[in-house]
Amino acid sequence: MPPRTHSMNFESLQAIATLVAQQRNVNSVLELIVESLVDSSDLALARIWLTKPGDICAECPMLTECPDRTRCLHHVATAARPQNPESGTEWYRTDGFYRRFPLGVRRIGVIAATGNSLKLSQAADDPEWFARGNWLRREGVVSFSGHPLKFRDETLGVLAVFSRSETSDQEFAWLRVFADSAAVAIANATAFEEIESLKKRLEQENEYLREEVQQASVFGDLIGQAPALQAVTRQIELVAPTNAAVLILGESGTGKEVVAREIHRHSLRADRPLIKVNCAAIPRELYESEFFGHAKGAFTGALRDRAGRFELADGGTLFLDEIGEIPLDLQAKLLRVLQEGEIERIGEEHTRKIDVRIIAATNRNLRAESEAGRFRQDLFYRLSVFPMELPPLRKRVEDIPLLAGEFLNRFARQLGRPRLRLTLGNVQELQRYDWPGNIRELQHALERACIVSTDSRLRFDFLSAASKPPAKASETPGHTRILTDEEIRSLEANNIRTALAQCNGKVYGLDGAASLLGVKPTTLNSRIKSLGIKQT
Repeated sequence: MPPRTHSMNFESLQAIATLVAQQRNVNSVLELIVESLVDSSDLALARIWLTKPGDICAECPMLTECPDRTRCLHHVATAARPQNPESGTEWYRTDGFYRRFPLGVRRIGVIAATGNSLKLSQAADDPEWFARGNWLRREGVVSFSGHPLKFRDETLGVLAVFSRSETSDQEFAWLRVFADSAAVAIANATAFEEIESLKKRLEQENEYLREEVQQASVFGDLIGQAPALQAVTRQIELVAPTNAAVLILGESGTGKEVVAREIHRHSLRADRPLIKVNCAAIPRELYESEFFGHAKGAFTGALRDRAGRFELADGGTLFLDEIGEIPLDLQAKLLRVLQEGEIERIGEEHTRKIDVRIIAATNRNLRAESEAGRFRQDLFYRLSVFPMELPPLRKRVEDIPLLAGEFLNRFARQLGRPRLRLTLGNVQELQRYDWPGNIRELQHALERACIVSTDSRLRFDFLSAASKPPAKASETPGHTRILTDEEIRSLEANNIRTALAQCNGKVYGLDGAASLLGVKPTTLNSRIKSLGIKQT
């Protein structure tokens, strides 16, 4: 810190400017400027106001003087050296009477609006501005100097100092040079913080994308020419350019994530990230942290600040897969975020604005779930602005040869083998099967056939028992008894128990129950839990 002198001199101001230029944090720069000025000279008070958007217009003490209520000067830093104990604490605060100055109003506002410096003698006796001049007189303040903080023809704010001695023209000129250096330091620190913020966000996005690459589905883009798929494509073309929330419905394995990627890719947000969350795979106690992020130390294990998925998706799209798995008591918090466009990290009181488009997906009947009280109706309506129903693979059997050919090409590259030929018999066998696991099951079936093939021929022996001839014309839906929801859940539970028994309780892997059922292991675990199935 420069040595304290009776008046400001060029050497002390130069030393302060050197210290300030080394800072990379805006708050540190502001505090160092005012504190160093007061500590190194005979100043009673030093303050900085910065130009920012209006934020407290309704309660601002200078509301009646404000010309437009859009931008004003915010009091951001202060340092004082009072000699009189009756001076009070207001002069140390940034939220006092002078916490905002309208541009062009009073001395400070005029300096910011015109970009011109101002020196004033007998400051305590100026009735136009210092409505609270008694403190200045008690403290023996003689002069006021105000300088604009200008950087590249832009006025960032105002530096104001109150001195107990008359400020000479030379000191006034030195202070103007110092204000220019201070403005550069503030601009550099602001830019550095923005760069650090963008760098941190980029690192978070890269980390997320690396995880996505490792876990990426090999479904590829939409493949097929069936009328049912063409209808889906037309819906994507309609909704993609909008910001409407989309609810993708369909059986497990029908490619809901692929559709979500296509919507994002054709949207105006395509240059921002598509962040995906599998709601069924998140432990209940980590939902808020996963969605909204947390501050360091917010709970045991929070070793660093972490941005949530909403924050990562800011400006882009958030894909909420298995949306029906979110616990009912947590749906209200999700609804509030969707309505307000604001989040708060766990352990923080700071509110962050976000701009996120929501695409949700589920294999449940959310309307029935909401009517039964298992899913919030208001959240259902919020998510289903544009619902899309994806057809199961059994309703687009003409696309099976195209899908199978695409998968075989990919698996051949992955396994480092020649591409296996798909015969007419293979196609017919694949088209006879019902594919309860849809495209995901087809993918797994072809991958397994590629692995076990030793003579360049594809065999689907495990499908033969499940394959069946085409249904007879007399087998119409009108002759089938409609099952209740409870009966369907009971059938589902018994089916899962049978699969677990055949796989000796194993869920993951090619020989696990999830593969046998054609669902994700995380989805199966969630269903096991929701249905109350006990694993041995």
